[in-house]
Amino acid sequence: MKWNVTKLIACASLALVAIMAAARHAPAQEAKTAYPAMAPLDQYLMERGAEITLALSAAPDSISRDAEVMVLGPHGYETAAKGKNGFACMVMRSWIAGTDEPEFWNPKVRAPICFNAAAVRTYLPQVIRKTNLILAGKSKAQMAEEIGAALDKKELPSQETGAMSYMMSKQGYLNDIGKHWHPHVMFFAPLAAPATWGANLVGSPVLASEDALGRLTIFMIPVAKWSDGTPDSHE
Repeated sequence: MKWNVTKLIACASLALVAIMAAARHAPAQEAKTAYPAMAPLDQYLMERGAEITLALSAAPDSISRDAEVMVLGPHGYETAAKGKNGFACMVMRSWIAGTDEPEFWNPKVRAPICFNAAAVRTYLPQVIRKTNLILAGKSKAQMAEEIGAALDKKELPSQETGAMSYMMSKQGYLNDIGKHWHPHVMFFAPLAAPATWGANLVGSPVLASEDALGRLTIFMIPVAKWSDGTPDSHE
């Protein structure tokens, strides 16, 4: 497959979910008014069985079938199935993106992801903490302040070497423009210049995005197939 690197970088330069910054290319007025506040909670929730199936679709079956599965409830993520291979799969919602993203409150966002053990220990805690704060009624500013304080106090860990995840579900919905984007894997690292990985350079398959709030850099590598083995055919 021939990758359009410029387009991929534009789509991938979000905080945490590999497409949401693409919404910046939408008309300014639309970006300001489409999702100005949190929608009713039930719009973010899913039927439990459907959420489990969607979460497991983030990675090939050889990985996801033995992973822990988490689903979103009214008060946060709950364990729906215990795992035995160290991986954890879930469906992230829109508030995992940066607080300046136009689609921060988009209730349609469903981002299936499977974390390896290192990411379970060091990145997943941020996802859970952000979610708990949002569902407790915190504003974006309050959530950001509390995440920063938790990192300062070492209540949230820095990223562990080897922390990574799979986002290979063709059923995901990452934002209104990119939909499910491309299948890809992501690596989480303490803040680092993209060039240290050769990321965002012409001809490089590696893309990078800085998450200032989480104090980490996310490196993304598009792959050729979805988790079900079918080829990614769209540009």
